[in-house]
Amino acid sequence: MRTSIGRKGFIGANVAILSLLSFITAYPVLYVLFASLSNPADFLSHQGVLLKPAGFSLAAYKLVFENRMIMSGYLNTIIVVVAGVTTNIIMTSLGAYFLSRKGVLWRNPIMMMIVFTMFFGGGLVPYYLTVTGIGLQNTLLALIIPTAVSTFNLILMRTSFMGIPDEITESATMDGASHLTVLFKIVLPLSMPVVAVMVLYYGVGHWNAWFNAMLFIRDRSLYPLQLVLREILVVNNVDAMLAGTDSFDKGLVSETLKYSVIIVATVPILALYPFLQKYFVKGMMIGALKG
Repeated sequence: MRTSIGRKGFIGANVAILSLLSFITAYPVLYVLFASLSNPADFLSHQGVLLKPAGFSLAAYKLVFENRMIMSGYLNTIIVVVAGVTTNIIMTSLGAYFLSRKGVLWRNPIMMMIVFTMFFGGGLVPYYLTVTGIGLQNTLLALIIPTAVSTFNLILMRTSFMGIPDEITESATMDGASHLTVLFKIVLPLSMPVVAVMVLYYGVGHWNAWFNAMLFIRDRSLYPLQLVLREILVVNNVDAMLAGTDSFDKGLVSETLKYSVIIVATVPILALYPFLQKYFVKGMMIGALKG
């Protein structure tokens, strides 16, 4: 088939516009990556668009991986992500299964109360008093238990469970399966796309969380990675990482050091997306089919 001049122009314009938008979207990430790999002196003297590292140096990354706070922050964040996502999936699936079953007493009123929490909350002070009152302050549990269930994710998983034919669960129940058996051996295996979406949502949420840690964690050895990152980028506390560096070099290295910390803190969670991408769209569509 011959393509008209107008259609060629339309396709060319689309390619140009989408390429420009892609570059605008990707450039901030590329800028941070190139800056982290740049020689500090060359980077500070560089002006204009940065399309490649200004010089090349891994000095900033060496300082990052030699810093104990970064490494302990990584360990604490991994613990919170693994334990938190496991807790989230278990609690959310239990709630979603209960609210998706027909004939459950007061199902609709309970669902309305849960949805109510999406729009109205008690506020920061009652939240702080509740968490400290049950003895979670200065523990990693303060970053896991208060966020055990997300209302939005609960509704999404409940909608997915409601799409499973009742005949499947009823036949298992008639064969003597308990509700937990039905949930963990039938319902969840049939809902892996939405479970993958939950893992992604909860995992990214725990990885990026810093506010709860700032409220409840006082012991610096329990700081998660994002709180360490906040100290470096916002509070500008890099002196501990630059100990032993000449005062002249501190000002140079501190700039590329901030960019390298961002890359180190971002790459692991970005690596999760390719493994869950094939489930993401399918899981979102399944969860959006019914109300």
